[in-house]
This record gives sequence, C-alpha cells and structure tokens, in this order.
Amino acid sequence: MQLVNEKIKNAVYDYVPDGTKQSNPEIFVHPMKDWHLKNNFKNGLSIGGAIEYVRRFGIIGIFVLLLACINFMNLATARAQKRAKEVGIRKTVGSDRYQLIAQFMFESLLVTSFAFMVACSLVILFLPSFNGLAGKQIIFPYSNSSFWVIGLGLVLITSLLAGSYPSLYLSSFRPLKALRGTMQSGKSEVFFRKALVVVQFTVSIVLMVGTVIINQQIQHTKDRPIGYDSDQLITIPKNTEDYEGKYNLLRESLKNTGAVTEIAESSSPLTEVWNSNGGFEWEGKDPNLITNIVTFFVSHDYGRTVGWDMAEGRDFSRDFGSDSTAYILNRAAVEYMGMKNPIGKTIRWYDGTHKVIGVVENLLTESPFEPVKPSIYMIDYDNTNWIELKLAPIKNVTESLTKIEQVFHKIAPNVPFEYEFVDEAFGKKFVAEERLRRLSEIFSVLAIIISCLGLFGLASFVAEKRTKEIGIRKVLGASISSLLKMLSKDFALLVLFSGLISIPIANYFMGRWLEGYTYRIEIPWWVFGAAIFGVLFIALLTVSFQAVRAARQNPIQSLKVE
Repeated sequence: MQLVNEKIKNAVYDYVPDGTKQSNPEIFVHPMKDWHLKNNFKNGLSIGGAIEYVRRFGIIGIFVLLLACINFMNLATARAQKRAKEVGIRKTVGSDRYQLIAQFMFESLLVTSFAFMVACSLVILFLPSFNGLAGKQIIFPYSNSSFWVIGLGLVLITSLLAGSYPSLYLSSFRPLKALRGTMQSGKSEVFFRKALVVVQFTVSIVLMVGTVIINQQIQHTKDRPIGYDSDQLITIPKNTEDYEGKYNLLRESLKNTGAVTEIAESSSPLTEVWNSNGGFEWEGKDPNLITNIVTFFVSHDYGRTVGWDMAEGRDFSRDFGSDSTAYILNRAAVEYMGMKNPIGKTIRWYDGTHKVIGVVENLLTESPFEPVKPSIYMIDYDNTNWIELKLAPIKNVTESLTKIEQVFHKIAPNVPFEYEFVDEAFGKKFVAEERLRRLSEIFSVLAIIISCLGLFGLASFVAEKRTKEIGIRKVLGASISSLLKMLSKDFALLVLFSGLISIPIANYFMGRWLEGYTYRIEIPWWVFGAAIFGVLFIALLTVSFQAVRAARQNPIQSLKVE
C-alpha cells in the first residue's frame, strides 16, 4: 500500500489551481476495512475514528469485570473462617497445600464457567435491544470458533484472577488453629479487603463522573447557536441534470402551492461542507498564508430561506446586478482575514475581484463540537447541488409535502422525490455521542450494582461476625440508630476515601476526552461532589439494610450464638 501511495500522491497536483498548489495536495489509498473504524484524518494521517469508542468501552468492560473479581476475592476471604475447619481436616488427613490450591481454583473455574453461560444467555436475550441502541444488526456468533476460543480464554483468565488470592490465603491455614476455631483475621487481610472495596468504589465514582460530564458536554453543544432557523426547513438533493435551467419555474410553482414560503439552492447541504478553496487574496494578507476557505455557491434567496442572521451589511438581492460577483462572509472569515471594517472591502480570486456586501453570524454547518470554519457565500446557479425549502408554518406538514412532491414530479418526472428535514440531519451529528452517553450510563449502573452487591455481602458477614457484640450493646441500652452508625461508619469512610482517589483520576481521563472537542465545557467541580455523595448514599443504603436487620434481632438470640 505504501508503494501505491508513493506512485499516486502527486496525481492531482498538476490539475489544481495555483492557489491550491500552495497546500501541496496529495491523494492516497485507504483500506476498505478501515473505512468505518479509522475514518478520521489530520494532515493526511489517520488519527482514529469509531475505533476509539471500541477501545474505551473495552477498557470500561475490563474494569467492570475487575469489580466482579474483587467481589469474589473479598467475599471468599471474608468468609474464610467458615472453611477453616475443612482446611484443617484435609491437611490433617494428608492433603498438601497444592491440592487445596487446586481445589479452590477449580471452584473458581466452576463459578466463572457458570457465569459465562449466564452471560451468553443474557447477551442473546438483550441483543435486539443493544442492536437498537447501537444502530447495528449484530448476531450471536454461534458458529464462530474464534469467539468460543476467546471466551474460553477469558473464563480461564477470570477464574485465575478471581481465585488466586482466596486459594493461596485459604490453603495457608495451620491445621491446629483451624480445627480449634482460633483463626483470626490479620491486619494484612483486613487491609487487603478494605483496599479492594476502595478500588471498587473508585471505579464506580469515576464512571459516574464520566457519565455526568458526557451529558454536560452533549447538552452544552446542543445549546450552541446554529446561526439559522432549522424549523420546517427541508433539503432536496439536486443530483440530476433534469433540474438544470428550471430554478425559476420550480420556485414559482412551489410558491403557488402555498406550502412553501421560500426556496433556494446551494452547493452544500446546510449540515455539511462540500467545497473549500484556496487562492483568495485580500488587502493585508500574509503572503505566506495558505488559504483554505469554505465556499458556498448559492442562489439569491438563500439567506431568506435558511433564516441566517445578518451582522453587518446586507443580503443578496436581485435589485443589484453587481451582487452576481459579490461576497458575503461569515464572522469566522472576517476574523481569519483580520478585516476591521469588511463591508466594501475587495477580495481577489481566480476569476476576478469581489466586493464584500455583508457579514453573517456563523452558520454551524459541520461538527457541532468544532469551531465554525471561515466561509464565503457567493452567487452561482451553475454549481448548486441542493434545494432548500422553507415550509409554510401554518400548513399541515404531510399535506405540504404531498403538494411539493406533485410539483417535483411534474417538473422532473423521472427523478424520485427525496428530502430530509434539516433539524433531523443536524440531530444525526450527535448519534455517536448519544450512544456513548447511553452506554456509559449502563456501565455506570452496572459498576455500582456490582460494587453494592459485594458491599451487601461484606456487610452481612460483618454483622454476623459481630452478633454477640450487637446483643450485648442492645442489653446495655444501645439504640438501633447507634448500632446502625457503628456498623456503617467504616464503610462510609472507605467510600469517602474512594471519592478522594477518584477525583484526580476522573479529572485526568475526562480532561483527555474533552480535548478531542474544540468546542467543549470546563469540568465543573460540583460533579465530583455529586458523584461521591450519590455513591455514598447508595452504599449506606445497602449497608443499612443489613445493619438494621442485625440491630433489630432479639438480643437473647444474639447472645446464644457460639
């Protein structure tokens, strides 16, 4: 492929205008297999694309799996004393440590294998819903051997990761202490268990912060001014010669229906840019500046049709014959050219000189997450590819479209009538980000649920372990609220500590993500506090259920526990 690129890179150089040659245009081949996942380019180099979302959600999926492994390790070590006598007896009758390790690892493998089967069943069950979310038609790969090999490998790795520490820990018990029931949790074990809880909730808080920031960024961009009125505005492709020379007839016929208030033509649809050119010259221009300015070829009625906002000067008008060579600039172009008072200034291009008659506010024609590019609007009926129609606001849309279709079929009977509402086309620009938002919400909820399940089991074990202490405290007059505080305090501190750790982590990774957008928000600090206290509330609710249950138990029954 590199050899082909070397041979074809200058194939268009000799055929472009001199102004465009300054940017040294090259062409290259791009493999079809990369068209979807690696379709973003900068300076002729691939900088990713949808593959970034695959990588990000792959990493998040690994972290969610890690949370599940942490739950397994935490609960297995927490309930180690329940299996102490089993270990003691097996060691007494001759089992060595490696046999015990093998047994516990096999138990982990069985649990992981069962989880894999359940996961496959859930994937099959929810795959239609996921296809609707992702906009794809993915099928479960029943006959794909690679899938099953990778799945088996994942099961083995997960079982090793989840079962390694519990098996090493349980197999290390001394037989005499285990049979006497004098096994006590050491400081290192307690510390390790707390560290696992901290890791769980750190991941959960980071995911929650990320979800909120993604929502904030999407909403920030949706609230951005677009510079035109998209309501009741439709675009129709003019991709056939059947429309040539029929603009005035089409305009008059459509207006006579009463369904259309205005009509115009342009070289690009309102939500895309199809043309950009170099070679522009103006007074005060840096001779070393290589220009690449977006150019819109439009009809006289374009501004009235799309409802743009004139900032300075006037719109195109048929009353001025000179407007056929006049330019209207957007704000970005005025700043790019460094013009103080642009109205009346002259811009030179290949075909002559052009007078600036107006300046419009920036129209958001490309990515809503990027700054608007410098743009020039000029009259040219011969280079238009799209028709814009402004529907009458008081008319029924369905009836209006029926009347419009009849006009088009009459003027161009062999051309199928295709149209798209501009606001719907603009909404498609948020599809990837909306999908990211929904998936991040799902992953955040999963992470919190998994973390709370582990916390629920751990709280149950702690409450069971302190049954006698709770009974004695109740006999001495302790209230349910004081017992609840006693049992919840340690877990609350762990969650708060997780929150402190999560702040720099979330700030770093979400800051990196936001760098991919030029038009972006600043990370609001309240997000961290909201996420921390939100997770803290859920965690305390989880612990409180077990704590209240233990605190309300009859103290007589509690004191009977051996």
